[in-house]
Amino acid sequence: MIKVKEVMRVFVEKRKGFDVEASGVLADIRSTLGISSLEGVRLINRYDVQGLTEQEFEKACSAVLSEPNADTICSELTVPDGCRVLACEYLPGQYDQRADSASQCIALLTCGEQPAVASAKVYIFEGGLTDEEYSAIKAYLINPVESREASMDKPADLNIV
Repeated sequence: MIKVKEVMRVFVEKRKGFDVEASGVLADIRSTLGISSLEGVRLINRYDVQGLTEQEFEKACSAVLSEPNADTICSELTVPDGCRVLACEYLPGQYDQRADSASQCIALLTCGEQPAVASAKVYIFEGGLTDEEYSAIKAYLINPVESREASMDKPADLNIV
């Protein structure tokens, strides 16, 4: 089997009823920041993986990166009109437990080497947020000591040494 050199991406989101973390973020922002115009929050885990075959990646998506009974997975993220998107990732050099655990589990699943894995949390905010409210939410969710706003563009290479 030939390993694919390109970065493969998947978005994993909890289904309604299982989306406890997203509900908590919504309640937290409303109570702490007092932003009542925020109507909903969707929280999606984004995984970029490099160093697997397409078959291994598909297997990893259903066995490691998601829980089939609780999650929906997709390769493209569709954002409804009127919503704002924020992606957050750890700074280079910061330990990303989610990515490291995923890489180790995928290696066990495939009986191969650990693939390069990068993760990010993608928030979709529903409601008529002003620019000031959106900026306040970004400042609240991103801890500049350990994380930053992530690009929504898929990288050509994960450059993990």
